[in-house]
Amino acid sequence: MSQAETLFETAFGSYRLTRLPARRRELLRAWDAADEYLLDTVAEEVKPGTQSRILVLNDSFGALAVALHEFAVWSLSDSVLAHEATRQNYSANGFSTERLKLLTSLDVPAESPSLVLIRAPKTLALLEYQLTRLRPLFSAQTTVIVAGMVKNMQPGLWKLLEKVLGPTRTSLARKKARLIRVSFDPDLVVPENPYPTRYILENTGFRITNHANVFSRAKLDIGTRFFLQHLPPCPPAGNIIDLGCGNGVLALMMLQDCPGSRVHCVDESYMAVASARETLQDAFGQTVSASFHAAWNLSGFDAGSAALVLCNPPFHQQHIVGDQIATAMFRDARRVLAEGGELWVVGNRHLGYHKTLKRLFGNAELVASSPKFIILRAVRRKVLDHH
Repeated sequence: MSQAETLFETAFGSYRLTRLPARRRELLRAWDAADEYLLDTVAEEVKPGTQSRILVLNDSFGALAVALHEFAVWSLSDSVLAHEATRQNYSANGFSTERLKLLTSLDVPAESPSLVLIRAPKTLALLEYQLTRLRPLFSAQTTVIVAGMVKNMQPGLWKLLEKVLGPTRTSLARKKARLIRVSFDPDLVVPENPYPTRYILENTGFRITNHANVFSRAKLDIGTRFFLQHLPPCPPAGNIIDLGCGNGVLALMMLQDCPGSRVHCVDESYMAVASARETLQDAFGQTVSASFHAAWNLSGFDAGSAALVLCNPPFHQQHIVGDQIATAMFRDARRVLAEGGELWVVGNRHLGYHKTLKRLFGNAELVASSPKFIILRAVRRKVLDHH
């Protein structure tokens, strides 16, 4: 199979786009038919003026922002990786980012947009949070268009849009993509934003905070529960990193067990990092011995700076299932661990993480197993410095 196409041809021009994380022999494009359909519709029907302020939600790799680079674009996303891909794709096409503002999912633009373009996210809770927060900026003159691939558009999407914004009108499908036009109803009585949510961690008095895009936000997921039953011993010294921290449960319990340690919560979701911060500060106070990093893996950490890395990696990127995210996490953990430092990983049995760890670390020990999950331990050894 040949490598993925990188030339994105639109009514606004042609652009070179790539995905992140970068992979050799990448087979997937940085855009899809929903992006194409949305941009064609904007060019043909909306025809924004040069001074139009365009708000883009959940643009995975910057395809929409790049195509609309001549306008004032606010790109709002919960993904550090999406923001970095947008920056890189702007740069690769020689575009200035002067009119581009990258906003996290917890931000609100300073001004009202004239056009709102939304890629329907995998998690409807995220969209509910976003729309409820942004609704005060909208008016009857605001054009709102939602796009997605038909197979990924959840049945509750239409109901959510009508509950928070107003009536919807759905387009015909094109190349398995669909658009939803939303007519803003200023008189709609909208429920309060239900996020973040909180629950008490079982068998403890700790309160766990969960922003809308956090994995398993309603209750403790079974993989993490299994990990909590087999946490590693406290390292004698050095930093502990919770990589892919989610709401911070693993970091929380390590801090309770290892009060002399410093824990670093790292996630590429802005909402996950905010959740972990609130969870740990709620438990230990504002001066908790922890730091919080919205980052792509461990890009901000020095080599050899950690004694222990805990990781419960995702096995998908948006709707694409694969091991590339986990592999990148393991590789980064290996770089950041000091000699003798350990990576502890929980994952579904069928994912084959032991093979990846053996290739990267030269070792992988089974710590515990259940019918569904395994916990693996890999030790950073000096002999593998050539990897």
